Order: sequence, then structure tokens, then C-alpha cells
Amino acid sequence: MATLAAAGVPEHTARAADRPADVQSNATLVARLERLPVTPRLMLIRVVVGIATFFDAYTVLAIAFAMPQLVSEWQLTPTEVGLIISAGYIGQIFGAVIFGSLAERFGRLKTLFFTILLFVSMDVMCLFAWSGASMMLFRFLQGVGTGGEVPVASAYINEFVGAEKRGRFFLLYEVIFPIGLMFAGMASYFLVPVYGWKAMFIVGLIPSVLTIPLRWLMPESPRWLATQGRTAEADAVVSMLERSATRRGLVLAEPQVRPVDPRTVAKSDWRELFRGIYLKRTLTIWALWLTAYMVNNGLITWLPTLYKQFFKLPLQTSLAYGWITSGVGVLAAIACALLIDKVGRRRWYASAFLLATLPLLGLCALGATSATEVLVLATLTYAILQTVTFSLYLYSSELYPTRLRAVGTGFGSAWLRAGSSIGPLLVAFIVGDFGIRYVFAAFAAVALVGGLVTLLLAIETRGRVLEELSP
Repeated sequence: MATLAAAGVPEHTARAADRPADVQSNATLVARLERLPVTPRLMLIRVVVGIATFFDAYTVLAIAFAMPQLVSEWQLTPTEVGLIISAGYIGQIFGAVIFGSLAERFGRLKTLFFTILLFVSMDVMCLFAWSGASMMLFRFLQGVGTGGEVPVASAYINEFVGAEKRGRFFLLYEVIFPIGLMFAGMASYFLVPVYGWKAMFIVGLIPSVLTIPLRWLMPESPRWLATQGRTAEADAVVSMLERSATRRGLVLAEPQVRPVDPRTVAKSDWRELFRGIYLKRTLTIWALWLTAYMVNNGLITWLPTLYKQFFKLPLQTSLAYGWITSGVGVLAAIACALLIDKVGRRRWYASAFLLATLPLLGLCALGATSATEVLVLATLTYAILQTVTFSLYLYSSELYPTRLRAVGTGFGSAWLRAGSSIGPLLVAFIVGDFGIRYVFAAFAAVALVGGLVTLLLAIETRGRVLEELSP
């Protein structure tokens, strides 16, 4: 080991090189996972995690659709509205960083279970909020849980699927996020005018409560188990998945064992995100998270309030317009899930960012003088960028090795939360001082930055084995 260190090999790599049996076991495990078809067992894993992700998405937007009524009930100022919406995202920043690190240490499943319990309990507390300040506090704590759930779930799902099927399999799970957003719009349209804003949070409890008992049907990530030296447990999980395939009459191909870098079973910590090839990847994915979510969440969380306050539309019409935007976003996300493995991540993201600037500049040029104008062009922008926002968890998980996947995705998605916090505050500031049209000009500039970063710095990950992409 001293010889390796003297030769310039990092200490964690040197430790891994002392464990050739672990390296070979991991290579065999990866080969067995890569050949697996998508079986009902894998589908069950995707559905269970998807239920939790659905709730995460629903809670993100539930406050936006409750807000028009809360503004009247609590006499909230535009600044207070922005702070309440942003509080959840600020909590998510802490959750993404904290729970991403915990998932590397204690495992994906234990961490997921704790995050679900946290955001469910805070959803209950939101029902008892009595003022803007109390809602801000509960939304912050709820955000800690939701911020931890999605990056850990993304790392977990990605670690079960082979390279050729990974994009479609993962994104058909991730489609549940925009569906959750759309469902929030539908629920608000029918419930808020009749039952009040609390109905939004009551409905949101249903999928989350279902997730807790279903968690026991899920195995731990075999890739994570292998990095912890728990080879027998990893083998048991992969064997179970193989049996679920053969019981259906499927014939498994011989595993194609490829050389695996010794670092795949090495120990590491968050500092490796800023070393070697991972520094450029980390800065790139941070920029993509920040720019995409600053625009999309800035739009979707404020549109119902803008329709009601600035265009004087009835509450139900304002909510319906918000639901239309979410619904079109779902259709765009499904198209992306089906096509991104053919188009490629880098090409798709660059095109989406640059195309999204056009309707935003159109709104600025036209002056955003009517609700219909905003509905059409803002919905177009949102749908285009929704294909980026909902698939960045896939891309993040592909950029990092198993030892860094959860923490790297967590750190990256912290910038998602930062962008989601800044977006509503940016709207509140610009609308109050300059007017609506300049909100869209600012968002066009942000989208342009995202497109340029993608063209200059992003790498292509389509069809490549995780261990080959990220040693």
C-alpha cells in the first residue's frame, strides 16, 4: 500500500487495490445486474418508491394552489407569499445534503424510511398552521424530509437497472413527479373552493401513509451492499431478482464480466466530488439544477396567484389554468422518458434550455398583457423545461460512482432547492418593482445560461454502464 501511495495513487484507491476479491466480486455482480430484464419485482420497487416521490411532488405544489386562499385569509403580502413558498425549498437544501450523506453510510432503505416519516408528520402539522410564520416553519421542516427522499430514491432506483434500459426505466418512474404536480392542480380545482386549503394537505397524506408498510417489500441496493463489503447480502438480492426472471420463463444471458476499476469498492467521502473528473461534473450538474428549477418552479408556484391577483380571474379559473400547465408538463415528461435513450442526455438538455428562451422572450416582447397569453407561452416554457427538471436525477446518478451516488445527487439537488427558492422570490421582487414582463425576461436569461453550460461542459452518458462512466 505504501508503494501505491508513493506512486501517486489516492489512499482510498490503494485500500481498494488490497482487496482483489472484492473487486472481482463487484465485477461479477455488475455483470449479473446488467443482463437482468425488467421483471415485475423491479416494477414493484419502482412503484413503491414512486408513491413516495408522488407525494414529494404533490407537496411541492400543494402550497401554491392553497396560496390564493391563504393570501385572503391571513392577509399575506407578496413578500410573505414568497417566503412561505421558499421555506419548503430551503428545508429541502438541508435535507438533500444531510440525507445524501447518511444514505452512503447507513444504506438507501433506512434513509428513505426516515425521510418519509419526517415529511408525513410535517404534512399533518401544516393542517394546524395558524399564520404565515407557522406555515413557514412547518414547510421548512417538511422540506428537510422531501429534500432527502428524492435524491436517495433516485440513486436507489438507478442501481438496479442495466445501461441499455436505465433511461427509460428510471424516467418512467420519475414521470410520477410531474403527475404528482398535475394531481395537485386537479385536487385544488375541485377541493379548495369547496373545502378550503386544508383539504390539499389531507389528500396528500394518503399516498405517503401507503408507502410506510410497502417499504418492507423492498431489498437494499446490491451495488451499495457490495461497496460496503457485504457481498453475501448483495448476492442474495441479485439472486432473488434472477429467480423472479427465470420463474417467468425468461432465459438469462451469460453475464459479460468486464474489468472493474478498483475504486468501485473503495471508501470515500464528499470531498471526492471536487477532485479529478468529478469536479467538472459536479459544477456542471449544479448549474443545470439551479437554472432549470429557478425558471420552472418560479413559474409554476406563482402562476395561480398571478392569474388571480394581476389578471383578476376567479379562484377556480386561476387554479384550472395552473392545472393545465402541470398537465402539459406531464405529457412532455412522458415523451422525454420514451425518447431520451435515443436522443441522448446532452443533446436533449441543450435543445430544451435554448428552446425555452423563445416563449419567455415572446412574453417579454408582448408585455404579458393577458392571462391567455401567459397561459399559452408560460405553459410551453414549463413543458419544455419539465423534460430537464424531471430527468436530472437520472443524469446526476449517472455522473457518480456508487460510493458517491447518493451524496453527489443530494448535493446537486440541493441546488434544485436553491433554484426553487430563488425563483419565487425573484418573481416577487421583479413584479413588485418592475412588472410582469420583466420576470419572463429574467427567466429567459437564466435558461440561456443553462443551455450554454450544457453545450460547453456536459458529458454524454447514454447507454454506458455506471461503473464504466464513473470509476
